[in-house]
Amino acid sequence: MSCAPPARGLRKASRHGWLLAAIWLFYLTDTVLTLWHQDVAWIRYLGLAAVAAFAGVYLFLVRMARPLRYGVRPPGFAGRAAAGVAVLLVLFALQIPGAGFRALSCLVYIAAFGMAALPLPAGILLAALLGTGAEVLASVVPGWQDNGYGLAVVLGSLATWGVRLATERQQRLSSAQQEIADLAVQNERARIAADLHDILGHSLTVVTVKAELAQRLLDVDPGRARKELSDLEALARDALADVRSTAMGVRGMSLPGEIAAARAALAAANVEADLPGAADEVPSRNRELFAWTIREAVTNIVRHSKATHARVHLNPGSVEIVDDGVGRAAADAGGQGLAGLRRRADAAGAHLTVGERDGQPGFRVRVEVPT
Repeated sequence: MSCAPPARGLRKASRHGWLLAAIWLFYLTDTVLTLWHQDVAWIRYLGLAAVAAFAGVYLFLVRMARPLRYGVRPPGFAGRAAAGVAVLLVLFALQIPGAGFRALSCLVYIAAFGMAALPLPAGILLAALLGTGAEVLASVVPGWQDNGYGLAVVLGSLATWGVRLATERQQRLSSAQQEIADLAVQNERARIAADLHDILGHSLTVVTVKAELAQRLLDVDPGRARKELSDLEALARDALADVRSTAMGVRGMSLPGEIAAARAALAAANVEADLPGAADEVPSRNRELFAWTIREAVTNIVRHSKATHARVHLNPGSVEIVDDGVGRAAADAGGQGLAGLRRRADAAGAHLTVGERDGQPGFRVRVEVPT
């Protein structure tokens, strides 16, 4: 499986993911204390060395599994993961003579790693065997106690399984979104190419015909030749203006298009949306500013607000976007979007209102253009 390179923030979080794994090693404390009070020296030191090696190998394996967070499984990874599980089991066994049933806590880490790193059927089988083994050993070995290690193995495996499924689903969603974005780019390129073909195909054909005619008329009718050359110049200027308009359309904003894009973005973010069905009543002079307003507000809702419902109210002189999210999160996020929107509103002589909703949870962005 392959995927796009992860974002900088995700890469940074992943580089420090081993710290979280190191914190969970706190639960080996009972094993270490039991070994520390072991009377037989060689058993004590063997067990302590095994615990230290277990912790080191576990953290190494967690770091090795970092690509899994991006949905990537490098070639041969399953074999390396299985070898890592085997090493952890050996180190667990070396702790048993000195730590007794306390060593069973290691099985939770082994099961969790196996569930994350091994092929899913193998991970489930490993978790089942380790959970059963913990319960059986605690029951049949004299002097051992059942401290819930079997249940801990099951719960840890289920939690890791849930994280694995969520990661895989997120990766599939990201891949689908990337495919949609690529398809949109291809469609836009095709549209621009078709527009340019229509514009230049017709214009250049007429230019060619008029140029040939003017060349033939130079000797027989210079006045008409000059007329044809003047028409040719005007036609070329019109074609150049059409090409520029088409190129500007790549960067321009469409209010109906932004409403449609907002509907898709909010649906992808599981935000219930109340959007206008049309924008016909909005004057053309206000459409680009309103389109920018909807884009920025919806981007903030999706990125920062944690909202469940959003509404866009549109009329000829104003546009307002409200949500029921976490209030000032969008304004405090540190981006330049709202600042840029304010510059656009000022340039258009419009008034921008940004802030928390009055008497209700959530955030409000409103742009009003004076009559």
